[in-house]
This record gives sequence, C-alpha cells and structure tokens, in this order.
Amino acid sequence: MSSDFARKLARRAGIVTILVSTAFLSACQVRPLYSESTGVTEKLGSVGFSEAGTRVGQVVRNRLIFLASRGAGEVEKPDYMVDLQVSSYVADTLLVQSSDTSRAGRANVTVSYTLRTTKDNRIIKAGSRSAISLVDFPSQEFAKQRAILDAENRAANQAAEFVGADLAAALSR
Repeated sequence: MSSDFARKLARRAGIVTILVSTAFLSACQVRPLYSESTGVTEKLGSVGFSEAGTRVGQVVRNRLIFLASRGAGEVEKPDYMVDLQVSSYVADTLLVQSSDTSRAGRANVTVSYTLRTTKDNRIIKAGSRSAISLVDFPSQEFAKQRAILDAENRAANQAAEFVGADLAAALSR
C-alpha cells in the first residue's frame, strides 16, 4: 500500500513540476534582436556614421555601414548619427632576446562611439568596444607588413561587429 502511495505522490509531483515549469517558461520575454516587432531593422537602416580619419577607422566605418544597412549602402538623410573615434596599435610579443626582434604580435583596435538622434541631438547610447587579433611576424618585411595589415582588418571588423550589436540593442528599446 505504501509503494502505491509513493507512486501516486511521485506522479503528482511530476505533474506539478511540469505545470510550474510551463508557467515559468511562458512568462519568458526573450525575442530575437532583429525581430520585426521592435523595428530595429528599419532603425538601423537610418543610421549614419561619422567620417573616419585613419585606414583602420575606415574599415570599421565601412563594416558598420554594411551591418546597419544590410548591404544597401550608406543612408542619405539619417535619423540617427554615430560619432566614431577609432584607435589602433600593434604590439610585439614573443621577443627573441638574441636578435631583439619579435616573432609574433597583436593588433588592438578600440572604437569609441556615441549614438545620437539627428532631430534633437539626444544621446541614446555611448560606449567603447575593442578587439584584438594575433599575428605571426614572418622574416620577410613585406610579408610582415601584410600580416599586420590583415590583423588590423580582422580586429577592426570584430570591433565593428561588437559596436553594431550595441547599436541594435540600443535601438530595440
């Protein structure tokens, strides 16, 4: 009799657990970042970006334009404006003591941004994002310069992805 009672109790506890978890999950408010109900896609399509002063800054700006417009290009009359400040540097790592040269390094790109409305110049979001890309230094100078350029491009594109996600999150609110 007690084993029958234990089975019924376990069954009821299982049913209660399923009902409670179903109620808990139905209250969840998770939705995709680019969902149609938030209008993020249209808002991102109306974002303009300030000019970049350096080559790495231009890589960041071009990637952000591509991300915001979904490949459609730069908007002529933006509703929002993003002021960009991009800095980058390459640091040597793995220094060879005997020859005082480095065999590897890292490219660091930092993007500081401010998202404003063009109508009233109100700041919606400001922040800073950075990305690091590792690079091996070959012995040939041209190959080394090309490797540094590629590392800077990878870091710039990654930093732009981070900033793009921040902008989408800010515009979805």
